[in-house]
Amino acid sequence: MNTLFGVAMVHILVGFFVFITGLGLLRGGESLGINYGQVANNLPPPDKVLDLLQALKLTKARIYDSNPEVLSAFANSNIELIVTVENEMLASLTDPQQALQWVSTRIRPYFPATRITGIAVGNEVFTGEDNTLVASLVPAMVSIHAALVRLGLDQYVQVSTPNSLAVLAQSYPPSAGCFSSELNGIMPQLLQFLQSTSAPFWINAYPYFAYKDDPNRIPLDYVLFNPNSGMIDPYTKLHYDNMLYAQVDAVIFAIARLGFSGLEVRVSETGWPSKGDTDEIGATLENAASYNRNLMRRQFENEGTPLRPNMRLEIYVFALFNEDMKPGPTSERNYGLFQPDGTMAYNVGLLALSSASSASSTASSSASVSLTSSAPKVKLVGYQSFLYSTVLYLLALQILLRRQS
Repeated sequence: MNTLFGVAMVHILVGFFVFITGLGLLRGGESLGINYGQVANNLPPPDKVLDLLQALKLTKARIYDSNPEVLSAFANSNIELIVTVENEMLASLTDPQQALQWVSTRIRPYFPATRITGIAVGNEVFTGEDNTLVASLVPAMVSIHAALVRLGLDQYVQVSTPNSLAVLAQSYPPSAGCFSSELNGIMPQLLQFLQSTSAPFWINAYPYFAYKDDPNRIPLDYVLFNPNSGMIDPYTKLHYDNMLYAQVDAVIFAIARLGFSGLEVRVSETGWPSKGDTDEIGATLENAASYNRNLMRRQFENEGTPLRPNMRLEIYVFALFNEDMKPGPTSERNYGLFQPDGTMAYNVGLLALSSASSASSTASSSASVSLTSSAPKVKLVGYQSFLYSTVLYLLALQILLRRQS
């Protein structure tokens, strides 16, 4: 009985400290994350990447594997990290024992020192051409979540999967959003899993692709978040002044059509290339800077979409670095906000946006970013470290009590 009481008290105290931690430490930009891809041979080591993220006051990142060097480097930092199960691993992880082994070796040794908050199981599986992957996805997610439950980590680590916007058969107007009929069998299974585990639906949404494919009909200002007249959904009468929010709301409508209207939708990837081939219309430095600058400004204002104005939209920008080994057209290697040497590919004014005293300031013309921290930031991080250390202690106590029970 004493052990059960102790576990209950730990849960109450952890919840209390997590609640306190969220009461104003990161008001601006707490819904903004960054995708840290590593398909390159010239990137800085993970500890330097951590310095960069902290200098930019970013607290959320996603990696495309479970690289132990990254997990170790990000320990005892304030970065919330999403790790990824590569597509080629899905079939084996449908086996509950294999999934338990994966979580036991890839997650548990680093948690809670490294703040792993999510596991992305695969990437854009539903819109690939591998039927085996499609059939394996939800069973693998179920097995991974069961492993988290068994290890006592399910309260802290969400399991989901990033989806291409191509899962939609229709996205315009947003209220007409619906999933492709080819997914009628599998999509309800995914949504049921997400609902039962209180996990979000992740979407990779790129207005750039829509503009590139039809630049004569889609206004550039509409996709770049620049001032424009926008569009009004004829059925809901909601006004949209940018395509990304319209795409997200189309996904929300599609989910609701299958009976799962309560699910949160988050943008696991969005971005704009700063360079492209001659046929990649719109892939320019100026457009990339406009898209990401405007997007981040709205993120630091904690905006929601027209359909859910009071629920701030969580977005992960793609990507932190240009990645020189990515295959495909030139644009694929030019989505980064930074060059591998740490200089800006272009300036989106992130430092100014992340400073409360610079909310209305314009982006500076600096060609690189300083990795030194200001005194107010040090003070803030110190406070976070105090609270987070307390949470770590309580989690360790919880694990000890579980083992004794």
